[in-house]
Amino acid sequence: MSDRLNVLLIGSGGREHSLAFALSKSPLLGELYVAPGNAGLLQLAKKAEVKESDHDAVIAFCKDKAIDFVIIGPEAPLVDGLVDSLTAAGIEAFGPSAEAAQLEGSKGYTKDLCAEFNIPTAAYARFTDAEAALAYLTTHPAPIVIKADGLAAGKGVTVAMTNEEARAAIKDCFDGAFGEAGAEVVIEAFLEGEEASLFALCDGKTAMLLASAQDHKPVGEGDTGPNTGGMGAYTPAPVMTPDLTQEVIDKIVKPTIDGMASRGVPFVGILFVGLMITRTGPELIEYNVRFGDPECQTLMMRLESDLLELLLAATRGELAGKQASWSDDVVLNVVLASKGYPGSYEKGTVIKDLGAAEAIEGVTVFHAGTSEKDGQLLATGGRVLNVCARGKSVTEAQALAYKAVDAIEWENGFCRRDIGWRAVRREKQPS
Repeated sequence: MSDRLNVLLIGSGGREHSLAFALSKSPLLGELYVAPGNAGLLQLAKKAEVKESDHDAVIAFCKDKAIDFVIIGPEAPLVDGLVDSLTAAGIEAFGPSAEAAQLEGSKGYTKDLCAEFNIPTAAYARFTDAEAALAYLTTHPAPIVIKADGLAAGKGVTVAMTNEEARAAIKDCFDGAFGEAGAEVVIEAFLEGEEASLFALCDGKTAMLLASAQDHKPVGEGDTGPNTGGMGAYTPAPVMTPDLTQEVIDKIVKPTIDGMASRGVPFVGILFVGLMITRTGPELIEYNVRFGDPECQTLMMRLESDLLELLLAATRGELAGKQASWSDDVVLNVVLASKGYPGSYEKGTVIKDLGAAEAIEGVTVFHAGTSEKDGQLLATGGRVLNVCARGKSVTEAQALAYKAVDAIEWENGFCRRDIGWRAVRREKQPS
């Protein structure tokens, strides 16, 4: 019997392409399969013809192909309990149980956990009907934050700067704009400061720090326009100094892991800590229970440890005493999206050769919403390509990323031209 592990990776985005990129370097890897994948992923992995929502079909595929380990990229199958189903069938799987995934699956669940375990976060209230939520605005006027409680693909959050915006956001949720996700609404105080993300790998008892990153959610330059799944990111985030990172671990990450364990719901997987760095210290904005997208792509380019080994250690409860090693480089990711995103956009537009961009030293292009047909690369999603570049500084990585972006011929594509602007501004300031 081979010591190598056959792995099934679930997902189809840039996050999963970068995970496959890192997994393929592992000497532990046997065959790598992906469901459903994209044009870039399928250069690194074989396609598994199964739907992630059909747990029995996933289990049958794993048994048929002698899959040793399943890695789940996106949040929906985690919240849907795919890890529970696989574990019950005797198949090792990386990610939290359905109940532990409520840290992302329900904003209210996380806020209540914060209240119970004294984790710093914005003051909040939960509502199941529009009338009560609208009445709350009379005593808590804008600026205020309105969140659909459930999963809304990164789009269920409105930072309302006026009462009119807040009322519209509440009505949207309860009128079904986000489906089931909006059946309950969380309203929370507006926090001022700089956003950053911290990622930790957890085995139920131990949280091992991975790295920090900074995402850019709004679609427009200068952080304007509607929120998206993320238009770009870079790592590490300069705002996350060693002291601040330790404070986040002590006040937010550790109490969460300990609190979940004390509830009998140990958290195993990636804890993605969305933070606001306020004048009074770090506060939790939200948890995600998987790698961020587009942050994951930047992390995987800096990771020097064996990803497969780390994920296995987390799944088996063996993280104590382990550390990940990272390149000192900065990596910056610019998302190329279809014109019209995050609204409606044309699908099936042709992307010309990526070769010129990929030939630039220090650049890697990860695929998100792509497919291949008759030898042509087609854009099938809103976010389509992740152009990642490494450098000794954010300024250097940014310049290289945009050089690569400009080498890609795709008429229907657009991107933000200012990814990393906060860090670039910091680097230009005399210290």
